[in-house]
Amino acid sequence: MLIKSRTHETTAKNGSYADGYNETIHKGLRAARYFSGFTTNTGSREENITKLRKALKEADAVVIGAGAGLSTSAGFTYSGERFDKLFSDFGKKYGIRDMYSGGFYPYPTKEEFWAYWARYIYINRYTDPPRPVYNELFKLICGKDYFVITTNVDHCFQKAGFNKKRLFYTQGDYGLLQSVNPENQLTYDNEEWVMKAMEAQGFVKNENGIFEPPADKKLRMKISSELIPVCADDGCEMTLNLRSDDTFVEDEGWHRAADAYSGFLHKYENGRVLFIECGVGSNTPVIIKYPFWQMTLENEQAVYACLNYGEAYAPDEISDRSICINGDTGDVFSRLG
Repeated sequence: MLIKSRTHETTAKNGSYADGYNETIHKGLRAARYFSGFTTNTGSREENITKLRKALKEADAVVIGAGAGLSTSAGFTYSGERFDKLFSDFGKKYGIRDMYSGGFYPYPTKEEFWAYWARYIYINRYTDPPRPVYNELFKLICGKDYFVITTNVDHCFQKAGFNKKRLFYTQGDYGLLQSVNPENQLTYDNEEWVMKAMEAQGFVKNENGIFEPPADKKLRMKISSELIPVCADDGCEMTLNLRSDDTFVEDEGWHRAADAYSGFLHKYENGRVLFIECGVGSNTPVIIKYPFWQMTLENEQAVYACLNYGEAYAPDEISDRSICINGDTGDVFSRLG
């Protein structure tokens, strides 16, 4: 299937955009060399939630850094009921137990590979998360000047109402494909293809317009060769627009977002800023966690908040302006409201 929904062409080489991504990486690397000891906040959970509520109220701007833990809190889990509902046949045939590992399985044919990924993209990009965690976060920062940087690729922020001009998806988007041709620096919307690939496997829409397995539970684990996505511009095979190596396409939309993020940070570099880190783990700390530490250290009016299930901590150097809350991020949002 020729993918024709062309989005943005990269303009990175013309130097018209600030490189907000590498700026934040450099901040993260400086932080990694500078900070030493770490601490968690003293005081009860309720006391720290009260501190965060106060910091949110007093802040002139809010910078949200979101990792996989935020979507997990929203119910976007990759195993269990969500996996069994759409992938039980793949699990039975190949011994796959979760969506993530299934994405790396060496399927014997491209028809099976793309059938699996159509389901994967559909459930994690084109359906809403089970819990309204992102909506609750949006209500909390409504009326504030805000910006979001995230390593998540599931589009949950926009679905919750966040302004897309205030979002920087650093690692890509499940909703985009790119050509395997490295000279082609375009990205392509995949929604139309995903819907056709779901129908081709036998999924049917329920009364709410959500794809589900048919009543007889019989699904096809492959799509036709004609449905395999092919780039309309260069005739090459396609792949997902996800950062895994240096072939990741940073299109014009990506560079605009990087530029906007850089501009927002410079605007408030000496202002009353709340850096609120939500569900960020230790896989890519130089993108969100470490830069947040560095920017809090450099700005005496800044406050750093870390919301994390099991990994809520801050450097000793900014402990007096840090709020660490260990637990489910969605529960914290509910108590803040």
